[in-house]
Amino acid sequence: MDCFHLCGKSSTNLSFGWISIHPSWLNMAEIELDVLNGQCLNRHISTIEMVEDEVQAWNNARNSKKSKINWQFTATDARIKLKRLFPSY
Repeated sequence: MDCFHLCGKSSTNLSFGWISIHPSWLNMAEIELDVLNGQCLNRHISTIEMVEDEVQAWNNARNSKKSKINWQFTATDARIKLKRLFPSY
């Protein structure tokens, strides 16, 4: 009996999600949230409705400008920078 089989039997509410082998999508989402925080949410906003309105306005402006992330961390850069974490044998 493998782990998958055991987990399926022991849980009544089991769900599966897809996680990328290359987590760059997660890094990009984190960058976008940081930009949102810096450009829109970096002040006190008194109600959740105002937060929703501000985020929607920020999102519309960002989309209309077709803003992109300037992704500069290549696989080659990662191998150099993270060499001590992932040594080759």
